[in-house]
Amino acid sequence: MAPQDSVAHSGNNVHDQNPITRPPQSQQDYFTFAPGISIQPTSTRPQRRSKFQEMDVDGVNSTYETSPFATLHHQNHESRSRSTSLQSESDSDSDNASITATLPGFSFHPRLYTLTLLLLIAVPILYEVPWLVPGVSIIGARAGIIRRSDAVSGDMAEMEMHKRANTDTDVCSRWSAQSALVNGTIYVYGGHATSEQGQKSGTWTNDFFTVDLTKPWNISAPSITGLPQPSGPPAVANGFLWNSYDSLFLYGGIISDTPAAEPDPFSLWEYQIKNAKWVEHSNPKTSKGNNSEEGNQPVQQSGEGAGVSIPELGRGYFFAGHLDHFTTPGWSVQTPRLYLKSLLEFTFPGYSNDGVEALAGGKTAGSDGVWRNVTEGGIQDTAKFPSRADGGLVYVPGFGVDGILLSIGGGIADQNNTDNSFSQMNVIDVYDIATSTWYKQATTGKYPSLRVNPCVVAASAPDGSSTNIYVYGGQNLIPYGQQIQYDDMWILTVPSFTWIQVNTDGQSVPPARVGASCSIWNGQIVVVGGYTGPDLGCDSGFYIFSATDLRWYNNYTALSGTGTKNIQNQQISQQKDLQGLSGSYGYQVPAAVQSVIGGNGNGAATITAPAQAATAGPLATGKPITYTVTNSNGAVVTQTASATAGGSSNGKSGPNIGAIVAGVVAGCFAVLAAYLGFCTWVYRRQLALYKNHVAMSQRAAAGAPNEKSSFLPSSTEGSSQQNGKDSITGTSSRLTASNSYGQDSNPPPLPGGVWPPVGGNSTANSSAEDLMMGQEPSFVGVLLNPRRSLRVINRD
Repeated sequence: MAPQDSVAHSGNNVHDQNPITRPPQSQQDYFTFAPGISIQPTSTRPQRRSKFQEMDVDGVNSTYETSPFATLHHQNHESRSRSTSLQSESDSDSDNASITATLPGFSFHPRLYTLTLLLLIAVPILYEVPWLVPGVSIIGARAGIIRRSDAVSGDMAEMEMHKRANTDTDVCSRWSAQSALVNGTIYVYGGHATSEQGQKSGTWTNDFFTVDLTKPWNISAPSITGLPQPSGPPAVANGFLWNSYDSLFLYGGIISDTPAAEPDPFSLWEYQIKNAKWVEHSNPKTSKGNNSEEGNQPVQQSGEGAGVSIPELGRGYFFAGHLDHFTTPGWSVQTPRLYLKSLLEFTFPGYSNDGVEALAGGKTAGSDGVWRNVTEGGIQDTAKFPSRADGGLVYVPGFGVDGILLSIGGGIADQNNTDNSFSQMNVIDVYDIATSTWYKQATTGKYPSLRVNPCVVAASAPDGSSTNIYVYGGQNLIPYGQQIQYDDMWILTVPSFTWIQVNTDGQSVPPARVGASCSIWNGQIVVVGGYTGPDLGCDSGFYIFSATDLRWYNNYTALSGTGTKNIQNQQISQQKDLQGLSGSYGYQVPAAVQSVIGGNGNGAATITAPAQAATAGPLATGKPITYTVTNSNGAVVTQTASATAGGSSNGKSGPNIGAIVAGVVAGCFAVLAAYLGFCTWVYRRQLALYKNHVAMSQRAAAGAPNEKSSFLPSSTEGSSQQNGKDSITGTSSRLTASNSYGQDSNPPPLPGGVWPPVGGNSTANSSAEDLMMGQEPSFVGVLLNPRRSLRVINRD
């Protein structure tokens, strides 16, 4: 098949928000189950459901082969049957001749009766006795339904799933596959694949392969590995592959229409990464929760909706899409396709979810997970919230307690152009995860044209002040039959909600495409596959776009600093926060975005609220989760205010404790350095005074006239001794309190006959005494009592 149109269909389209869990089994059931809708089918023509190209399915033969191996087996069986028949006839002729010779009187009819009797006895035995091939009857299969449990069971079933050929990675083109990114590995399942140019049918596959993002590679030789094609999961396109940190979960999608196939009852298929095996979770049912329908409803398989995984929260979401006879068993081809507006939520095993009644009080989901179908979230059940298919869904942390979801693009079109409806690109639908409520938010700037199936990823600024959503490609469905694929790249920067078109002039831009799988890792957008229209032919299918440089490159670059210590590939400043966006390691805010919201490559945005003010919801009351960015030496690069009311409730958005500690330590060292410098200055001044005093004392001892200690009171010539006595007499009370020599004795004179000053309660005097008693000041003494030393030098 060469698809071009993802949502263009003939006949009437019906819109509802909650039938994803209640499929009609007939037209009568349909009218009962879609409340408020009363229409009659206007055409008995089967609904077309090709992904991108409108294919005429009138007159499709209901007899088809599901595998090329079926034809080969049938031919071999006929060959063996003819050989057995010829051999039997030869043996029969020989036996008849022998019987005729030995029993000439035995008539023909009794011999026929005898042969019939023998066959009646032998045939039941042949059903149970192996001939040539163990376990295979040479006369065909016993009538009746062969149940899966009768064929294989337990571990044998798992073994059979892996006894399949590895996926052939050498294809002409791929598109509409389901993909997930876990710890540096992209897992790609199903979708369409062609082996040659112009292939029109047999494009649905259950191919399963990986792309390694832990090592560098060129787009001409990507690091891909084919995995075994599983026998259990269906071959689907346009579903979604949710992921936790250790499992993948295949939900939704549409099955082959060329050749036509019949969908099976829905089962969730889990791929356990560590064990490399698929596990089926059959008959899932919903649980009641906030803004949801009643619980215990069967979960149905929706196709061509928008999906997103949030492993940080342990949840996956699938928004809108449609139900028809290519998604739901028993759906009549005369029943119009039903477009949806519901949001299906799946809580991964082992995770909690306060929005589900069954998980209240911190309970965690069991091994089958927990489903909730949100149908009444705010504006969701109003006319201004249209049904849609083929859009994009992206997660942005912050603002609300658990973050928000943004719906990008999508729409509905039919070949008569009578039921066209597309999601606006200048007004974005925003879902508050914590309150299960939808809001609308207006954007500013020139915005992209209407489109379906764009490729959407998000990257976070290092400080979290902005989250930038990259929208690539997609196609326009109007007018019908003239679909146009896009090759442009746009950025919606949040929280300002401003559109920015990326200038790629002069670059080697990949061919325009729709239905590509996109992932972001190490700040690089990895594009896998995509439908490029009927004229291009084969496409290499792997492209690299730098989200920082805003350029297309031929090489993927694996950055250091990831691995087991950063399995989410977060910004360094966000690694301790589970809500930090994955894949943003090494990402810097592009200059084109800085020119609109301010700041620098690390963030520091100056516009931190929507340019068109939000009137309600988390964008009106909340803020992004922000972080402090530091260099390797601990210096702060950017620092923004942390989230306030309406932000993260996990305490993850507060200041960077490490940076605070580093700042305090640096400040303490600065104070200590200043103190040591001050003490050094005081010590040097005091030491100079001591040396000056010693020099004067030595001159006085040698009889030099007019020499006196700088610490003695001034006196006239010939009265120094009396002045010294007067000084002692005048301080007799202090001397009594502090002098260890007694009341009637004087301290011994210093060398040269100089009497020391007294007064033990004066720190200045005691320091002077130390100097005059020949005690050289020490640096330690200054450190311990700088005030005492400072008084000494001030007295000088």
